[in-house]
Amino acid sequence: MIYADNAATTQMSGAAINAMTACMRDTWGNPSSLYGLGQRAREALEDARERIAACIGASSKEITFTSGGSEADNQAIRSAALLGSRKGKRHIISTAFEHHAVLHTLKKLEGEGFEVELLPVGELGTVTADQVAEAIREDTALVTIMYANNEIGSVLPVPEIGAVCRERRVIFHTDAVQAAGHLPIDVKVQNIDLLSLSAHKFHGPKGIGVLYARQGIPLSNLIEGGAQERGKRAGTENVPAIVGMAAALEESCGHLEENAIRVSALRDLLIGGLSQIPHSALNGDPVNRLPGNVNFCFEGIEGESLLLLLDDRGICASSGSACTSGSLDPSHVLLAIGRPHEVAHGSLRLSLCEQNTEADVDAILKAVPEIVGYLRNMSPLWKDKAGRKKKFVL
Repeated sequence: MIYADNAATTQMSGAAINAMTACMRDTWGNPSSLYGLGQRAREALEDARERIAACIGASSKEITFTSGGSEADNQAIRSAALLGSRKGKRHIISTAFEHHAVLHTLKKLEGEGFEVELLPVGELGTVTADQVAEAIREDTALVTIMYANNEIGSVLPVPEIGAVCRERRVIFHTDAVQAAGHLPIDVKVQNIDLLSLSAHKFHGPKGIGVLYARQGIPLSNLIEGGAQERGKRAGTENVPAIVGMAAALEESCGHLEENAIRVSALRDLLIGGLSQIPHSALNGDPVNRLPGNVNFCFEGIEGESLLLLLDDRGICASSGSACTSGSLDPSHVLLAIGRPHEVAHGSLRLSLCEQNTEADVDAILKAVPEIVGYLRNMSPLWKDKAGRKKKFVL
C-alpha cells in the first residue's frame, strides 16, 4: 500500500505510541486528584503542556487542550467575537477558502448579528497583508486566516498578516492544523494571538488538539462543567493522548528542516510528472506551498472514480478535505481559486510525508496517467472535447 493522504491523517509515530502506552500503564490517574497517582498524571500533563508550548514559542500558560483543530477553531473564533462585541466591534475578516470548522462558525456568528467579510484568494490561493490592512475597520473584532490551506497547500503570509493585525490592535487567529509540525511556527515572532493545531496531522493521536491563546486574551467556554484547563475547557484531560501529542510534535519539529527538504523534493517530482498529463493543472501556489501537498485538476474525469481506481492499485489519496469527502458538491476551495464546477469535480490531492519514497512517487506517476486516460476514454464529454465539439477549459 502507498499512503498519500497525510493531509487527512497521519500514521502515529513510534514515539507517540510509546509515550501513550507508558502513560496508560503507569500514569493513568485523574490529574485533578490529590493523591500520588493523580499528581503523577498532573505532572505528565503539565510536562506535555510545556513541551508543546516550546515547539511554537509560547508559554505553557497559553496552551489549552481541546479535542482537535475544529474545537480549537470554534473556541478561538467565538472567544474573539464575544470580546469584540463587548466593545461594539462585530466585523470579522477571513478568507473564502478556510476550513469548514472556521467557515461554519463564522456563518453561525452572522446569524447572531456579526458581519463577516471573506477576502478573495485569487488563482494561487493566497491573500496579502495589504488586503487585510485594507479590510480592517474600526469595528473589526477578529482576523482569522489559515496558516496553510488543507486542500491546495498554499502557505499564507502569516507573519506579515500578524504584523498588520498587531499594529491595528486587531486579534489575529490562524488555523495552523496543516502547518504545525511541517512549517516553523513562533507565535511571538509572527504576532499570532490565537492558534489551532491537531495532533493527528503530525503523527500524533486523533481526538486531541491545542488552542494557543496569547496571555491577556480571555477564552469563552464551549464546554461547561469542571475546572479543568484553568476553567476554560471542562472534562477530565486525556493525558495519554496529550502525552502522545507532545512526543509527536517534538519529534516533528526536531526534524522539521530535513523532512521539509526531503518531502519537498518528492512533491516536486510528483508535480513535474503529473504536469505532463494533457489538460491538467496544479492547484495552489507553486512556490509557497506545504512540503508534501500536490493537488491537480484533470479535465474530463470525476475525482471519485479516480480515487476508487487508485485504491484498487493500493494507492490512498483524496479529492479534497477529508471532512467533506462524502459530499457530491465541488470543493469550495477550488471554486474560490476560480476553477469551474466541471473541472473542480476532477481533482486529486496527494499529500506526502517523510515516510514516502521515490518508489512511491514512481508508482503514482505510473498509475495516475493510465487511470486518467482510461476514464477519459469512457467519457462522452471528453470525446466531444477531443472531437472539438466542445472547448477545453484547461
